[in-house]
Amino acid sequence: MILSIIEIILLSIFAFCLLVQLYFVLFVHLRLTNTQIEALPTTASKPVSVIICARNEIVNLKQYLPIVLSQNYPEFEVVVVNDRSWDGTEDYLEDLEKKYDNLKIVKILDSDKFLAGKKFAATMGIKAAKYEWMVFTDADCVPESENWLRYMQQSDREETEIILGFSPYIKTRGLLNALIRFETFFTGVNYLSFALKGMPYMGVGRNLAYKKPLFFKNKGFAAHMHIQSGDDDLFVNANANAFNTEIRISSDSQVWSEPNSSWRSYLRQKKRHFGAGKLYKSKHKFILSVQIIFQFLFYCAFTACMFFGRDAQYIAGGILLLSIIIKCFVYLKLLKRLNCGDLRWCFPILDILLFLFLSINGFFALFGKKKVNWR
Repeated sequence: MILSIIEIILLSIFAFCLLVQLYFVLFVHLRLTNTQIEALPTTASKPVSVIICARNEIVNLKQYLPIVLSQNYPEFEVVVVNDRSWDGTEDYLEDLEKKYDNLKIVKILDSDKFLAGKKFAATMGIKAAKYEWMVFTDADCVPESENWLRYMQQSDREETEIILGFSPYIKTRGLLNALIRFETFFTGVNYLSFALKGMPYMGVGRNLAYKKPLFFKNKGFAAHMHIQSGDDDLFVNANANAFNTEIRISSDSQVWSEPNSSWRSYLRQKKRHFGAGKLYKSKHKFILSVQIIFQFLFYCAFTACMFFGRDAQYIAGGILLLSIIIKCFVYLKLLKRLNCGDLRWCFPILDILLFLFLSINGFFALFGKKKVNWR
């Protein structure tokens, strides 16, 4: 077997990219695989405030809000912020308030005196919250079980100020749904694993808890109020550290969410997330960039190897196969652990498709026109 200098260089780059990826797989993500799933707390330590922001979400509120209001928790309130809805949300909430003593409604009226958007709505909900420990979710989310709040309640550790949960998307038919759920899974594995490693960098507002004093001590969303998204990940990125952050991965600690049903809405969502990511701390942007860049180079180097001799193709194929085997060893268990087990059968294909999709979408996000939405 004789390889040219170019083939040797290309295969060396390909192998080095694999080593970089394996660092994240084996030394970061594998930690989540070996983490013991937390047991159900036998008692509720302190009262909590659940905060939900809603704008024209009457369909979701009717379906999911009563489930949130009926959690197996001795003392909690649910603060629903109705942000200028015109779909009948106000009437429904007022009727529901008569049935549930623990429902509190915050109504935002049309006005030119404030910045519209979810961050303002969330701030109003936080100000109205009665209790120190706050749990956040969305109107289109439903807890996995009646014990969700028991898992997301304040930790026994006094220094804990933030708890990161996981929120998978509801399964439906089609490639888009599979891709959304797989991307959510991989994002969850990444931020949960880095939090375990002592480097929390984000959380998702569909399942997130933190202390009210932490919010006001750090001036809330003031540092990134000009960015459309980031009420969850940018706040966590700015305020989480190795000592004040915990994670919850038990199935009962999760909340399910309605996924986007069209490619266009999913693309808009990813563009918003891309814009928020630019404001992450430098060390977090560096780590995330290394993940993306070396994955990009990995597939580029493999593609280039296919244009050379058969020996180079065989070696490149062997390296790719090794990558798939190692990833399957780690991620197939995590897929089951995070309620995404049905995606195991198409994991290698989704891994490649997701990379291609995010690469293309990231390119268009840099040059596309910005459009402001509520969420």
